[in-house]
Amino acid sequence: MKNGQPPEDENSDQDPHTVESLGVTSYGASTRAPRGDYSRNGQVKADYTCAQDYAGYTEADHDTYRRLHARQSALLVGRACDEFITALPALDQSGRAAHRIPRFDDINERLFKATGWQLVAVPGLIPEVAFFTLLSQRRFPVTDWIRTPQEFDYIVEPDIFHDLFGHVPLLFNPVFADHLQAYGAGGLKAHRLGACEQLSRLYWYTIEFGLIQQQGQLRAYGAGILSSSGELVHALSSQAPQRIALALLRAMRTRYKIDSYQQTYFVIDSFSQLFDMTAPDFTPFYRQLKNMSELAADASLAEDERMSPRLN
Repeated sequence: MKNGQPPEDENSDQDPHTVESLGVTSYGASTRAPRGDYSRNGQVKADYTCAQDYAGYTEADHDTYRRLHARQSALLVGRACDEFITALPALDQSGRAAHRIPRFDDINERLFKATGWQLVAVPGLIPEVAFFTLLSQRRFPVTDWIRTPQEFDYIVEPDIFHDLFGHVPLLFNPVFADHLQAYGAGGLKAHRLGACEQLSRLYWYTIEFGLIQQQGQLRAYGAGILSSSGELVHALSSQAPQRIALALLRAMRTRYKIDSYQQTYFVIDSFSQLFDMTAPDFTPFYRQLKNMSELAADASLAEDERMSPRLN
């Protein structure tokens, strides 16, 4: 998820696209300044979108994307949810994306026909309100820079591979696409109610790092898992993290970190369950949360319904 602190006050004379104006990112326990060029010689718009700098990609960048794509694709069968496996080919009908960084315009032509969504380039992490606004408009923000070869195995912030490979395939699924737009509208409401952090945690533990039970075993549907070889194995098979049946208030109380594998994963039985759970008005939940303490990322509660890791 590309969210940071809410935008600066409208009366501020600070450039809204400087790293300083974005502040410390609020998703997770991190004090790192957002990465990315937020100036681009004035080419970043007020909503933080910009043109994809395709000419700026080097052959080394394309090679990094190719190797990431090949490694991750080989790990998906039996580990990724069925819906993701079904949707993935729509991301690259020409076969070129397996070898070079895709052009957003090429994907947008197919994506808009499928679900009415469009990809928009952004320079990196963007504020919560800007992020949720774009989702509510069926515009998905995609970071347009790619990690360095030294970051091949792990990167803290989302890059273009995470966003394209991890998030975009399920945007071709009409039901999931509608769900994500509703998330955006819900995020704007949460901001008005002072509950952005709570909703962001739910987004993190579902859209980014969610697990699902399918065909009698755990599988991944969260983009942060599906785009990371290490996290995919850790989330499904490691004995280290805890896996808990999703409960809304539990997830919205639980903090998380962005610079390590997750310590807790929340599991759903089906996407229908997730959509039904998140359909009601969250206002009563936000009221309840004001009287509930936050939980550490590795917190364990007696009422948690725990699940065992996969055997392979």
